Amino acid sequence: MNWFVRAAAAPFKVFNAVSDEVAKDRRLRLSDGAGWSRFAGRTSSSGKVVTIDSALQLSAAWACIKTTAQAVSSLPLAVYERAADDDRVRIDDDPVSEVLTDSPNADQTPLEFWEGMVAWLVTTGNAYAERMEINGKLRALDPLQSEGMSCIPERKPDGTLVYRVTDRGRTEELPRDKVFHLKGFGQSLRNRDAGLSPIAAGVNSLGAAMAAEEAAASVFANGMKPSGFFLFDQLLTPEQRVQARKALVDPMTGSGKTGSVGILEAGVKWQGVTLNPEDAQMLETRRFDVEDICRWWGMPPIIIGHAADGQTMWGSGVEQILLSWKTLGIDPICNRIEARIRKQLIRPYSSRKRYAEFNREAMLQMDSAAKSAFLSAMVQNGLMTRGEGRSKLNLPFKDGTDQLTAQTNLAPLDQLGATKEGSQLRAALRTFLGVENEGTRHDNS
Repeated sequence: MNWFVRAAAAPFKVFNAVSDEVAKDRRLRLSDGAGWSRFAGRTSSSGKVVTIDSALQLSAAWACIKTTAQAVSSLPLAVYERAADDDRVRIDDDPVSEVLTDSPNADQTPLEFWEGMVAWLVTTGNAYAERMEINGKLRALDPLQSEGMSCIPERKPDGTLVYRVTDRGRTEELPRDKVFHLKGFGQSLRNRDAGLSPIAAGVNSLGAAMAAEEAAASVFANGMKPSGFFLFDQLLTPEQRVQARKALVDPMTGSGKTGSVGILEAGVKWQGVTLNPEDAQMLETRRFDVEDICRWWGMPPIIIGHAADGQTMWGSGVEQILLSWKTLGIDPICNRIEARIRKQLIRPYSSRKRYAEFNREAMLQMDSAAKSAFLSAMVQNGLMTRGEGRSKLNLPFKDGTDQLTAQTNLAPLDQLGATKEGSQLRAALRTFLGVENEGTRHDNS
């Protein structure tokens, strides 16, 4: 009898022990609904549980996250130092620059590192990386998962900020100066130490899209046949019900049975109980779901291959949409990363005159017309030398291309004709413009 009591009490002992440890660690209490929702997902109004994994199964959410992460991570990042006369010098031999632009850690390239950081940022609202130091110098940035309870910023009673990191079953507390933390939008709305997650905020939109996708899949899985009842004019025995199911239901179920023919006999009638896809407006619902999901990531639907009714996939209108996305979607993320790099990585380890910057011009690489117009305008207006323009095209340096040049059609009036031989043309131009020639004075008195 004693063994039975001990066996029955064992689950309660385990529960109490876990509860004590959880309460002691201050990471997750039974009354902490927000904490449990981060760990196990949130239930939407449609009844679907929304987690990161389930949200990424929606093609629109996947495309928004992937496209944003790839666009930002593909931009070249460099560290510069301000010099005299508002000039700047690129810094390549600094440990911080090497980590940011050459080798963030032993396993990742810069593109892979920033792609992962941006993906976490736009998915959970936060991206974390542990700052690895050797002799007081930054040597690596090891990414930390921001999913669930893997990494949580927490304020102690005295106001000290720490990060509770759980890795392979072991939990440790990292101080503020050991974690590089990218914060997303809304850190001042609910928690100043963490950004808001689009997936957590858009749980109902994502849940509705999941429910619509599941309903569409079930329609096709059922051979696009409506659900309903077979009506018999008599009471069936259990054996007859089994036989009826095998004869009527099983041969007609499944997408592979589309077009099959059934037989109704002995007064059997069919009574449908569901709407067809057209009446249920399933296509319109799924189209709206794509556009609704895009709103949570600030992504124009056409960027991920979804055009609204009556909208073309080509033309100047789409070009302006792309420009708007770069301005309102990509540029703010780049600014957020640059500011965090300067605050947490450059100031503690390097000169305060240095800063990191993404090269936004790289977005012109695939648009030869836009890039040609940009370089022409920069060179012809004296903002860039021809040598600098050639370097943008990965062309070798040529002698005589290191001078700033500009067209003279906008030269000052007193410089007109200065580069031409003879004075007749110069005098004629001055006379035509009503400008006094040198050494000549018109006295109208």
